Amino acid sequence: MMNDTTIQQFLTHQRVELNRSELTVISYRSDLRQFEQYLAGRKEMDWASVTVNDVRAWLVQRSSLGDSARTLRRKVQSLRAMYKWLMRHGMAEQNPAADIEMAKLPKRLPHLLRPQNLDMLLDSEVDLNDFEQVRNRLMLLMFYTTGIRRAELIGLRDAWVDTQALQLRVHGKRDKDRIVPFGTELAQWVERYRQLRDSEVPRTDLFFVRPDGKPLYPTLVYRVVHDALLTVGGGDQLSPHVLRHSFASAMLNDGADITSVKELLGHESLAATQVYTHITLSELKTHYKLAHPRALKKGG
Repeated sequence: MMNDTTIQQFLTHQRVELNRSELTVISYRSDLRQFEQYLAGRKEMDWASVTVNDVRAWLVQRSSLGDSARTLRRKVQSLRAMYKWLMRHGMAEQNPAADIEMAKLPKRLPHLLRPQNLDMLLDSEVDLNDFEQVRNRLMLLMFYTTGIRRAELIGLRDAWVDTQALQLRVHGKRDKDRIVPFGTELAQWVERYRQLRDSEVPRTDLFFVRPDGKPLYPTLVYRVVHDALLTVGGGDQLSPHVLRHSFASAMLNDGADITSVKELLGHESLAATQVYTHITLSELKTHYKLAHPRALKKGG
């Protein structure tokens, strides 16, 4: 039976050498320890002796316990990665997860907020002398006008926000940096925020901070966005990612080149960005049906 140290070595390899995200590493850890527990309940079975049928039996069990198709797909990917690493280190002769066929999942179109709702939110009054109110408004505006991710916003350094050049340096996934331009409205909010922060908050090289100078954390950012979007009827999905989706859709709807949007979002491939073209087409069809007098006319 493989011990926990081996799994930890694999996870360290994923995080340090392959630069996997913390979320991916956490998912790998959960899936692999779950599979380890499954093997522990089977007599005379260890990682090296596992077959394709054993993996299938585990997936059937997990499905009966309520795991979704998306979760099962992730578990197979976790096992594939683990066995690939075990084979490289001579601890397994085959990858029993390699031949598991995974059903294609239907593409889920991201939830969007209509521009008029966001305008209502971003044009509402804020106490310009209140540090947290100004910071929170700036966070919302930055998400919507630059399309950056939550982790990227939290990790912004003060030196990376240039109001003279009107651009951000963003440290994205896989340690890749990109430059994202912004407009004068965001620049004005940045300057006001900096005035309040530098006069009221202990000095730090981070851009966004709490009143005590400590960094933001994911739950705080989510709560700020969620509570704000709730005021303008944002629907069920009220996360920072919704603002990123809304940014991409707005850019494409207003004629931006898809390759440019890909670079702004920091996507690895164009395929990740193309989902927004489906949203744009869907919006066009909806507007056509609502606007054209003969759109709903039935044929004779």
